[in-house]
Amino acid sequence: MRAMILAAGLGTRLRPLTDDRPKALVEVAGHTLLDLTLLRLRSFGVNEVIVNTHHFADQVAEFLRAHRNFGMRIEISREDDLLDTGGGLKKAAAFFLAGNDPDEPFLLHNVDVLSSIDLARMVQFHREHAALATLAVQDRSTSRYLLFDEDSLLCGRRAGIDGNPEWARPAAEAQARAFCGVHILSPRIFSLMHEDGAFPIISAYLRLADLGEKIIAFPADDAYWRDLGRPESIAQATHDLAAGLYPLV
Repeated sequence: MRAMILAAGLGTRLRPLTDDRPKALVEVAGHTLLDLTLLRLRSFGVNEVIVNTHHFADQVAEFLRAHRNFGMRIEISREDDLLDTGGGLKKAAAFFLAGNDPDEPFLLHNVDVLSSIDLARMVQFHREHAALATLAVQDRSTSRYLLFDEDSLLCGRRAGIDGNPEWARPAAEAQARAFCGVHILSPRIFSLMHEDGAFPIISAYLRLADLGEKIIAFPADDAYWRDLGRPESIAQATHDLAAGLYPLV
């Protein structure tokens, strides 16, 4: 199975930890965010990965060389200008389309997310529902919610608890869920991504949901999850690992 790790961001929320390194190489209990993500993907059978880079990109390349790519085939997609999540994925399209089964789903994973989400079950869920995209979500507080209808299909988004919803399509009842930064995607999405340059993947999802494409929620409330975008989150994750709350591979 193939995967992409989104690691090109500047990591501004992590300063001063990212003053001299990319966020992918910030450490939690002696492990970088990048190697934590790679080892987790590898444990689920992912053996081919592309990592996008921008901020201190050479450090990421050197880190991977020094660790012999963790026994995986790893490519780097270097972005001279940041392309955001959607643009970054679109730039890496050839990695997923070349020599691959067009029906074989792939995984998209934020580097600054630590979770115990069952990726094998998520892939199975994606296949069973014949989805274009499957998004891991939880019922927790967040600053940005995705909205799903009674069939768990994406229908909109909302900022915070009281923000005005942005609807992709109408829904009789909408459930607000927090996105976990973990996606399973069909390669067919590349033929549907008409956006150019830098754009967020969620905006593309909303446009495609409006066209009737199946963007579905995968419930992951039983999983450990932490956003590692702030120094205090790194400190909490270090405590969690020491307490055995997150299973190191």
